[in-house]
Amino acid sequence: MHATDTPPPAAGDDALVHWLRLQMTAGVGALTARRLLARFSLPGAIFRAGQAELRELLGAQPADALARTPPRLTAQLDATLAWLALPGNAVLTLGDAAYPPYLLEIPDPPLLLYVRGRAALLSGPALALVGSRNASAQGAANALRFAQALSEAGLCIVSGLALGIDAAAHEGGLRGAGSSIAVIGTGADRQYPAANGALARRIAAEGCIVSEYALGTPALAANFPRRNRLISGLARGVLVVEAAAQSGSLITARLAAEQGREVFAIPGSIHAALAKGCHALIKQGAKLVETAADVLQELNLPAPPAAAQAPAAPAADAALLALLGHDPASADTLAARAGLDVAGVVGRLLALELDGRVERLPGGVFQRLGD
Repeated sequence: MHATDTPPPAAGDDALVHWLRLQMTAGVGALTARRLLARFSLPGAIFRAGQAELRELLGAQPADALARTPPRLTAQLDATLAWLALPGNAVLTLGDAAYPPYLLEIPDPPLLLYVRGRAALLSGPALALVGSRNASAQGAANALRFAQALSEAGLCIVSGLALGIDAAAHEGGLRGAGSSIAVIGTGADRQYPAANGALARRIAAEGCIVSEYALGTPALAANFPRRNRLISGLARGVLVVEAAAQSGSLITARLAAEQGREVFAIPGSIHAALAKGCHALIKQGAKLVETAADVLQELNLPAPPAAAQAPAAPAADAALLALLGHDPASADTLAARAGLDVAGVVGRLLALELDGRVERLPGGVFQRLGD
């Protein structure tokens, strides 16, 4: 645990309770809260202001809501203080000097950020890497390879801790010096999805987990698209690795463009459903990338170290891979191309699948993995 990277709460318990109260006040969202802070500087001053002044600024309903103490405020404060007492945990407020500077550039930065791990990563250079939860083996391999290379070049890899591409991106990020940030859609004291529990613990120990949601917040469907603005907001750009035409990753890409971030996409086969979203982004102006160096060049960063090449396949397998190309094909099609019997081709494809060089897709077709 990198305890030295995690700052303590910016202010005392009295200040924290005011920030929590502002966060918990019904009908006062991020934009209204920013208006109040621009006028009064700190939450404590907001709650000491007169009703007449608040009504003039906001109207009657929000002003009246600010006058009422949220019913669970004391319980939430107690839970937050107990959580803060655990090693590696921190709460950053919008008024904290350690608040991530990139998030201050977005229209609606959260009032509070609940952080587990190396909070300093939130202020460093980062790239978001996102994609499908139902990733193909090739997509997951691409995510891991790009994330590791970019992390080795000094970029922290930001993603959403979902299954599929997100998980591979975090794994790759943790393998490099840049490490990884997970932006989650639950309270920072919750684990979702459970299948990524071990990965989440590694990120908390070696990287950083961050949430804008109060402790105890469960996995609510509406919260996940909303947290995407933080995934893009923390980064200099967003790389979409694999996405269907209606993928949630396209929301992150759109938000990135609106925030003035770079948008990158990895192309795929014209026959692959999980390439449709990336191709749509490229048509809309996203930068097509084939290597991590393409991303780094666009961001004016030095190229990553050269990666070791995988061992070459035996000549017969190399010939079959060449015939397969990069579009999915059935064993029958490959047998016809090679002039071989189908049974022999199936056996060699099985060996290549076990070796991680091809992937069996639905419909009995095979796709080449890697270059």
